[in-house]
Amino acid sequence: MNPFSHIKMRRPCQRSTALNVVLLLYLVGFFAPSLVSCITVRTPAELHASKGDTVTLSCTFTSTSRPTSKMTVDWSYRPQSGGPPQTFFHFASRAFPPLDGQFMGRIRWQGSPARGEASISLINATLKDNGTYTCSVRNPPDVHGSPNSHSVLTVTPKAPSVRFSDVAVLLAFILLPSAIITLILIGRMLCPKKHRSQSKAYRASIEVTEGEEYSSHPPGAKVKKTTCCDLYLMDSEDDDGYYNLKKRPPVDEGYAESQC
Repeated sequence: MNPFSHIKMRRPCQRSTALNVVLLLYLVGFFAPSLVSCITVRTPAELHASKGDTVTLSCTFTSTSRPTSKMTVDWSYRPQSGGPPQTFFHFASRAFPPLDGQFMGRIRWQGSPARGEASISLINATLKDNGTYTCSVRNPPDVHGSPNSHSVLTVTPKAPSVRFSDVAVLLAFILLPSAIITLILIGRMLCPKKHRSQSKAYRASIEVTEGEEYSSHPPGAKVKKTTCCDLYLMDSEDDDGYYNLKKRPPVDEGYAESQC
């Protein structure tokens, strides 16, 4: 019996174990990055606002690990003119707004880590705020992947707007008096014409009346007026006598008076 036969039997086993170890290390090295590189941060590529507006710098993230007290959020700003980015906001269990600089007193935390929100608000935007804003989120052990995202903010001057109160004041103090004066002038222009037309019609009616009188009596003749004496002597029941009295030729008024 060969005393070294048991040694030859152990060599294949040792080779198989070493191969398994190498394969396991290879699998761990291949899949380990994917297990920890699951955080992704997203922000809008461009943001537009007018001067004086409140701008929401939106930032959302997804992570395989639940956010804990170790999670941090940083916002940095790079001016439009260039230069290195400057961190102006930090969050770690609570918000740390800027205490100085151009953003002092104008940043509000709008995030909610439990819902994957890391947004902030920029109050009273100015033209100096134009530039690139970067949101960075760290949530150990998810520290790899895409923890940063950028947004370019463009602030423009506010267009002038006309308020309803301004229009009302303009109508009350300018247009309304002008309309009243215009109506008065039009009325003064039309009223004299109306009076002249009425006076012409009145004179025309008088002329027609005079013409009718001339057609009934010759020019220059005097029409005897019925006096109280004539009415007294006339029989009230005799209508023909009254009409004959009107048809008599004109006589002098003095004669009529003497008859009475």
